[in-house]
Amino acid sequence: MINYTLTHPGLLAALAESGHGSQILIADANYPHNTGAPASARRIALNLRPGLLTIDQILDVLIDAVPIEAAAVMTPPDGSWTEAVKGYGQSLGGAVPVTSYQRFDFYDAARSPNVAVVIASGDTRHYANLLLTIGVRPEATA
Repeated sequence: MINYTLTHPGLLAALAESGHGSQILIADANYPHNTGAPASARRIALNLRPGLLTIDQILDVLIDAVPIEAAAVMTPPDGSWTEAVKGYGQSLGGAVPVTSYQRFDFYDAARSPNVAVVIASGDTRHYANLLLTIGVRPEATA
């Protein structure tokens, strides 16, 4: 048993196997989880039921688990940021650059061979997908 906020064995293993530059796709319930990412990406099903778990809940745990270097979000055709996307920027504290892509450009980005982990959420909000890039761990101090 570990004493840590992230306890999902599959997700812990997938994150441990990822490194600097690897990407984590946290996908909403509408996302094509099997075809919208490379076949090599490890898929983690956290879509317990519609609305549970949300991308925000998953992001809160990941912020503590891995260093996040960059983020990308999906926007509607008009390019506007949805309320979900605005919330991600707040959760990331403004210290992480956030790029926005319209739907099909986001799909292309999420099919990159750098996507190592796909987390299926139960989030039913439209355009709620989030693509995180893992940064480097801070140096340990002696």
